[in-house]
Amino acid sequence: MNQFIYPFKELSLSDLGRVGGKNASLGELYNELVPKGINVPDGFAISAEAYWDILDSNNIRDKLKSTLSELDTKGFKNLAEIGEKCRKLLGKAKLPTDLINQIIEAYQSLKSNYPDSLQLAVRSSATAEDLPEASFAGQQESYLNIVSEQELLAACNACYASLFTNRAIKYREDNGFNHMDVALSIGVQKMVRSDLGSAGVCFSLDTETGFDKVVNITGAWGLGENVVKGTVSPDDFCLYKPAIKAGKKAILFKHLGQKEKTMTYAAKDENKKFTYKTKTINHKTAKEKQKQYVLTDTELETLAKWTIQIEEHYQKPMDIEWAKDGINQQLYIVQARPETVHSLRSKFQFFDYKLKSKSKIIVEGRNVGGKIAAGKAKILQSPAEIDKLNEGEILVTNLTNPDWDPILKRAAAIVTNTGGRTSHAAIVARETGAVAVVGAHGATELIKDGQEITVSCADGKKGTIYEGKLDWESTEIDTREIKLPQTEVMFILADPDQAFKLSFLPNNGVGLMRLEFVINNSIKVHPMALAHFKNLKDKKAKAEIEELTFAYPNKEDYFTEKLSQAVGTIAAAFYPKDVIVRMSDFKTNEYANLLGGKEFETEEQNPMIGWRGASRYYSEGYKDGFKLECESMRIVREEMGFTNVKLMIPFCRTLDEAKKVVDIMAKYGLKRGANGLELYMMVEIPSNVILAEKFAEYFDGFSIGSNDLTQLTLGIDRDSEALQSMFDAENEAVKKLIKEAITSAKNTGTKIGLCGQAASDSSDFTYFLVKNGIDSISFNPDALIKGIKSINHAESMINQQIDAI
Repeated sequence: MNQFIYPFKELSLSDLGRVGGKNASLGELYNELVPKGINVPDGFAISAEAYWDILDSNNIRDKLKSTLSELDTKGFKNLAEIGEKCRKLLGKAKLPTDLINQIIEAYQSLKSNYPDSLQLAVRSSATAEDLPEASFAGQQESYLNIVSEQELLAACNACYASLFTNRAIKYREDNGFNHMDVALSIGVQKMVRSDLGSAGVCFSLDTETGFDKVVNITGAWGLGENVVKGTVSPDDFCLYKPAIKAGKKAILFKHLGQKEKTMTYAAKDENKKFTYKTKTINHKTAKEKQKQYVLTDTELETLAKWTIQIEEHYQKPMDIEWAKDGINQQLYIVQARPETVHSLRSKFQFFDYKLKSKSKIIVEGRNVGGKIAAGKAKILQSPAEIDKLNEGEILVTNLTNPDWDPILKRAAAIVTNTGGRTSHAAIVARETGAVAVVGAHGATELIKDGQEITVSCADGKKGTIYEGKLDWESTEIDTREIKLPQTEVMFILADPDQAFKLSFLPNNGVGLMRLEFVINNSIKVHPMALAHFKNLKDKKAKAEIEELTFAYPNKEDYFTEKLSQAVGTIAAAFYPKDVIVRMSDFKTNEYANLLGGKEFETEEQNPMIGWRGASRYYSEGYKDGFKLECESMRIVREEMGFTNVKLMIPFCRTLDEAKKVVDIMAKYGLKRGANGLELYMMVEIPSNVILAEKFAEYFDGFSIGSNDLTQLTLGIDRDSEALQSMFDAENEAVKKLIKEAITSAKNTGTKIGLCGQAASDSSDFTYFLVKNGIDSISFNPDALIKGIKSINHAESMINQQIDAI
């Protein structure tokens, strides 16, 4: 008698040909990683040999081959017909008696270990599945909550037939697999009671950029099918691997998803068609559960640690499914397969897309692919409408599952109402190089069928759908061809969502990170309104703040967590390179626009030269807000371990002010020199230049802000349209002050750089800076490559001049 059943404890990766990639991997996990503390549910595999035995004992191998030979492999017009014929052949096939007996024996053996209750997941595992060069994920069927011998045998029969779903046939054709070379193994695994808990997916890298120093985790309430299939918009988390290993605070961001539905086991009275195929049901998630994260910080760190262990064991980036049991509150790993997109891409090719103009925004969601596409929107309700989608149109639908695969390659872009960055639509978009926006709530209602739209995924993690067909430009960069100059080239950066992608470009770090972007776009609340939340007088603002910060009983924690994670993300992306963070520099009118801000701001005639920068930090009107900024930076450096973060003070008018700021920062846990902390000062006021050598007693570095320095040297409001023609950083007076600042910095051994628009606009100005010995120049991301070329050219010219002497 042939052996068809293999318990997980008898399997390893070397059994891939015998039981398929999914089951071989489960065996590997069970045997190699359970002893290291990772929880993996037990189970067994039915070998691929059993599949061939079924074909031969029912005499249908040649019939399948003959049926498949009739497939229209050009237009696939008869795909549905051929698929149905193949499935009927297998559906009518009888399982051989010895196979039935072995399955029942294995089931009873597993059941004896769980006498109280045993629910099974029955999953297909093709023999070519989960190889590094191809992902068969979702091509065949799975069946959940299987609880009897009869249900198990029926589910196995259905799994065999699912080897010939329309999508599976099309996928094998597209990827050059011979249908009759692919067999099906089945995995039978004890289910984790995540129907009472939560479940989701982990990737051992950032799914959009391939940045490999992080773990990306998504999750939702209930069974994990909703996350994988994109039925819900899940919670999204990112953790830094080195921090996990070092025992530091590792969470870089937490995004609360809507988690619209919760998949649970179905009771008989909930499902009239109660069969082995319909034993799960989706319920609408309660509002209070939607407002909760599905994992605690400790659980996130545990999953990240396990993900790192699995990646190190497999020696490649991994795509992992996790589940939390709602009864025993334990976490489990239920699947692990190689990641199939970024692991195969060149790390030296960098693609950048930028819209030339923008129009009215229709809807926003989570982006996939980092590109831009435009075309006619085609709103479809199901894969049955396959013929309505023309080549190059944009598919707009509620969600996609593997049944959509045969037509997705026709679409220029995919937009779905639901789903996260690890959902089916996202995975297919990455594999095919398409553009996708998932979790764009209301897209099928807000976008009109036939409407011309532009889908942009070029702005961090946000995906945006604009009205009309917009123009854009794309740039392909081979980073191996770019040589960094001696002068340091750094970024001017504000958006943490861009950090991982930009880190792949040649650079020496971040010369200016603006906190205002994070406070304005992520936090949205005036720091003082959080520090004094209980005493807020504006009831409307207080209610809005309460709604925004509902997960934080202590409102100050909302600010420090959001800000520290945003800065930590940028620090992680560029570690160990310097990241110079400028403390907040809002003007009073800008601060007033934040939630709760009007209570704490005065109206000024000229905010540009009013109560801003350093003067706020020690004042009674803002020092409690500055304390929150300092606490956030202390968390970044001390608790998260990003000692590459340096802090910069803007608009520091006098030496006395410099001393006050340095002293209050020390009081708030940021003492200059402690744990290598360096403090920088923006050189943007003439007094900073005139007294530069004395300011150097308080600061370790300077950064010239060319915009404010030009404004205050020439007496021109930089926002004045009438005087724009005179606003010029290359004015002789401005350049004289810049040269003097550089000279003073050299005299005191103080580092000095420049961050401002001038170097991005003018190669002559870049030459002037390099000639005078600037240590670094910071550029906006879209000007970085041009800036590198300008500096290299300037250094070459200067070296030629030196050689000529």
